[in-house]
Amino acid sequence: MKVEQWDIVRFRIQAVDRDLHPGVVISAPEWCADDRKLRLNILACSKRLPAEGVRAHQVLLNGSDGLDFMSVCGCEFFHIVARENVTEKIGRVSPVRRRAIGRKINEVLRLPL
Repeated sequence: MKVEQWDIVRFRIQAVDRDLHPGVVISAPEWCADDRKLRLNILACSKRLPAEGVRAHQVLLNGSDGLDFMSVCGCEFFHIVARENVTEKIGRVSPVRRRAIGRKINEVLRLPL
């Protein structure tokens, strides 16, 4: 499946997993375009329950990103996922939230700017 950076996809963390998870592809565009690259970097997302707040390591995503429900994108850990475990594209992160995710990754991982 062809994916691009900032696509929101459904994926299995490992091939043996039964459940699909939503996630944001963060691999570089050149990496995504190269079918010989068999693994992708993906940030996992999860449905946000109404009573839950957004934690310090998360960014809130919603319908403008193509999701059916409010979700949080965890920016503290990159899953390395086999390309074959990505099953479908369900949306695309809006430009405003792309910047928020980038800032959050830098903040959480304390990367120098």
